[in-house]
Amino acid sequence: MNEPTGKPATYEDLCALPPNVMGEILDGVLYTQPRGQRCPQAHAVSVLIRRLYRPFYREIDGPGGWWVYFKCPFELPGSPEVVPRLVGWRRERLPHLPSDESIKVVPDWVAEVLSPATRDYNLRIKRPFYAKHGIPWMWIVDPETRVLVASRLEHGRWFEVGTWREDDRARIAPFDAIELDLSDLWFPPKD
Repeated sequence: MNEPTGKPATYEDLCALPPNVMGEILDGVLYTQPRGQRCPQAHAVSVLIRRLYRPFYREIDGPGGWWVYFKCPFELPGSPEVVPRLVGWRRERLPHLPSDESIKVVPDWVAEVLSPATRDYNLRIKRPFYAKHGIPWMWIVDPETRVLVASRLEHGRWFEVGTWREDDRARIAPFDAIELDLSDLWFPPKD
């Protein structure tokens, strides 16, 4: 991962990265990491998006009212392309998704799925960045330790609202209208 170089990075710097490298510009600093994810991370992401999509995006067996996406970029001042692993907006705050420009509305929820390559970056760089920009909810999913931690932003600081492990069943805000079976998140999948 790159550290600050002194001059603000640009969107062109992102476009110039080789195909096997992913980058994000957070507050003018370009951070890079290897592109791709391992099976445990891909599995956790796939399960979460499936569990949240129907009740919150499609309004099937749930309240609806959300846009929930995998790696959907958004733009903030000094940060032309921020890409959380999962991201969501309440439709009351973002009634329509733009089709030809960046989303410039701060998300209501982000989730990062830790891997050995992204653990430090997600915890040390992105977590404080999300707090600084006022994202109200953040989930950290750790396939290695089989833990999901949910945090709520209060007065610019993260407040941990819960930690769930292994095979817990839980209602986790801001998606607490449904119960999640956490045993489904972990790799290898249960039979």
